[in-house]
Amino acid sequence: MTADAGATVPRKQIRVVGAAIVRDGEVMCAQRGGGKQLSGKWEFPGGKIEPHETPREALHREIEEELLCEVEIGDEVCTDSYDYDFGTVTLTVFICHLLSGEPRRTEHQQFRWLKPADMPSLDWAPADHKAVSMISTMDFMGK
Repeated sequence: MTADAGATVPRKQIRVVGAAIVRDGEVMCAQRGGGKQLSGKWEFPGGKIEPHETPREALHREIEEELLCEVEIGDEVCTDSYDYDFGTVTLTVFICHLLSGEPRRTEHQQFRWLKPADMPSLDWAPADHKAVSMISTMDFMGK
């Protein structure tokens, strides 16, 4: 038996950001498109952080590319990790507000604008669960 017989291969680390976009007291929830990992699950729109980017820079770029609109990135909600079969996803979610444009679907099956308390009723991707739980207790009326 070799010395490394019990060694485990390091898991792929995937750093991503998500936007909890708030409008009129509701939060935009996005359903992942078909043909992708976690297809049909709900998520906060966003994407991978490139090596040269901060989380905020990555989120700004991803929202422009994915939703074709511009947001103001506000407070960080939380960062949480989840071990999927394809690697460990570390997700940082920020509260965001629309600045210009109407979000358009380029990668998602559908969007829903929900009151925070109604968000847990959707089938969320596991990495999003902590942020959903925290946001579901927030009140965005008047913001």
